[in-house]
Amino acid sequence: MNARPYARAAIAAAALGVAGCATISSWIPSIPAPSWNWFGGGSRKPAPLPELAASVTPVIAWQSSIGKAGPGFAPAVTADAVYAASSDGTLARFDPANGRQLWRVSAGRSLSAGTGADAAVVLVGTDKGDVLAFDPGGKALWASKVSSEVIAPPRVAEGIAVVFSGDGRVFGLSTTDGKTRWVYQRANPPLTVRNYAGGVLARGGVFFGTAGGRLVGLDLATGAVGWEAIVATPKGATELERIADVTSLPAVGERLACAAAYQGRTGCFDVVRGGPAWSRDLGSLGGIAVDARALYVTDDAGAVHALDIATGASIWKQDKLAGRFIGGPQLVGDQVGVVDVEGWLHLLAPVNGAYVGRIATDGSDPTSQPVATIGGAAWQSRSGALIAARAR
Repeated sequence: MNARPYARAAIAAAALGVAGCATISSWIPSIPAPSWNWFGGGSRKPAPLPELAASVTPVIAWQSSIGKAGPGFAPAVTADAVYAASSDGTLARFDPANGRQLWRVSAGRSLSAGTGADAAVVLVGTDKGDVLAFDPGGKALWASKVSSEVIAPPRVAEGIAVVFSGDGRVFGLSTTDGKTRWVYQRANPPLTVRNYAGGVLARGGVFFGTAGGRLVGLDLATGAVGWEAIVATPKGATELERIADVTSLPAVGERLACAAAYQGRTGCFDVVRGGPAWSRDLGSLGGIAVDARALYVTDDAGAVHALDIATGASIWKQDKLAGRFIGGPQLVGDQVGVVDVEGWLHLLAPVNGAYVGRIATDGSDPTSQPVATIGGAAWQSRSGALIAARAR
């Protein structure tokens, strides 16, 4: 099945619902990258599970309860903790080795996004623009305010908390007291897809995708623009056809920063200067992942591709899971994993894309692309589970 016509139809229906509004340019359809229920109002059924000749055994390392959540929520993984939050205001810390809950607190209000964390601070956000900080023991530290709802997990490094707001602004806040250090903003197209993924902190920079198909690299300390690169150029006669937003997390390595645009292209750029290395006509709503050899991308039709990380040349394509409404890929040990709309974790061999394993979880779709852990991956489900998986 091709998901793109359903996505376009859903956007069109939502756009008609706000036709005539003076502030339509600030309204953003909420299309979460890994979840396909929204396209059909939750009524469309995924295709049957494909035949499987299993050669790899995925296992659920542990599973804990955190509470119901939606797009904008993902676990934060540090060296000695996994933090997760839920829509009702719950914030909790878990032992990454076995999933044992170490503490659980209430933020005192409902949440719209989280979590972000480093060794010193844990962050969540609300739909009122509140940014709430806690220490690693769960004690409240400070509260700050940004210009609009917090729509993606904050990112934290080097004393800076990077917060992504619904109006397209990106804020750099001091992790000491929450004061604003810098703000980035740019003009958006009239119609965009909401970016629940946020960005990546690496090499002293902030890397994130924008509406209109750009990848941006900022200096983490100052917010100064290092470079902006064009991932995809909007095309088409209507605003719907011209949506080419980067809606998933970029992947950043030693030499390259890579991103994929919905209804657009997938490309990699020099991480220091932003010059293009290569690009391919592969649009993605779900996201990408990389290892030393390849970039893995779930395309707009639900197929998974492996592209040579140096040249962009195709290594393999696996479309057996296209009817399962899978999200973005993540490395699970030595395998490539994707989670579908019913919570199944599927494993593909990185060498040739062979479908080699699967395991059921709680029957609910993930709130985000899975997050890498040591030897595996972790994600939250809409039903309220925090799941850590690995392969053996």
